[in-house]
Amino acid sequence: MKLKSVNRLVEGRAFWLFAAVGAVLAALLLSSAPARAQEGGGPVRVGGKNFTEQLILSSMTTQYLKAKGVDATLTSGLGSTLMRQAMESNQLDVVWDYTGTALIVFNKVEEKLDGPESYKRVKELDAARGLVWLEPSRVNNTYAFAMPKERAGDIRTLSAYAEKMRAEGEDKKHPLAVDMEFAARPDGLEPLKAAYKLPFTRKDVIQLDPGLVYTALKNNQVDLGLVYTTDGRVKGFDLVLLEDDLHYFPPYNAVPVVRRAVLDAHPELEGLLNALAAQLDNAAMTDMNYKVDIDQQPVDKVAGDFLRAHGLL
Repeated sequence: MKLKSVNRLVEGRAFWLFAAVGAVLAALLLSSAPARAQEGGGPVRVGGKNFTEQLILSSMTTQYLKAKGVDATLTSGLGSTLMRQAMESNQLDVVWDYTGTALIVFNKVEEKLDGPESYKRVKELDAARGLVWLEPSRVNNTYAFAMPKERAGDIRTLSAYAEKMRAEGEDKKHPLAVDMEFAARPDGLEPLKAAYKLPFTRKDVIQLDPGLVYTALKNNQVDLGLVYTTDGRVKGFDLVLLEDDLHYFPPYNAVPVVRRAVLDAHPELEGLLNALAAQLDNAAMTDMNYKVDIDQQPVDKVAGDFLRAHGLL
């Protein structure tokens, strides 16, 4: 995969204007902040991207480090590329990033790798840029296909769904909702259909804004929809995630990333952030995303509650 949507966990066209304004403001904030000396003096600057999961992770990290006696500041709401540039230009010190994003988008690696291989490769490649990937969490926020629970029945894998489609024949309708990017990409829908022998026709495929895919699934208007594995709406809308049993989609494990100069100045960060990463998995992340996106709880509260529940505050 060559590109993953940065603002993928939010819906509605109105958000895009808000996100664009937020990105400009974040860029101004970063550009106005003085670059810190390579030896790591001053506060540890935590950064985060502009979707729910990243807002939670960056808030959690800042609260956690402060509780452990580390002077930390937070800049969140950044686009993926802007956050990466800020790390490479000494404007941020600690972020959470995804193995797939760093490998494919930033390092241009197109080779298909499994989770451990992806982590090892991106760790090696980014070391040359002074970026240290610490221990990966068990959060894998990758692409997935979901079904409304009442349609899924006992189907739990994409292969099983493909087998069911083929058995039902060409006359049976199988509405599929995907975003427009995935439908058109050369590494998107068409090779997925070939890999799983999914007999979708043009009339089956419905192209929607990413957020509306979840709405179509919630309203039981489609058989299958493209989602992201830790999105709170998977839980909120009672959707069934189908296992990608042929491993078509690359892993996107969330990992704390620290600038080498800062880690040298604050060696305690490695143990602290590894301990935090060890507590995170897809179930925990989905639950926190659900609390923010569905229950409308404040990000800082959800992050703090998780830290307290796991004895980290």
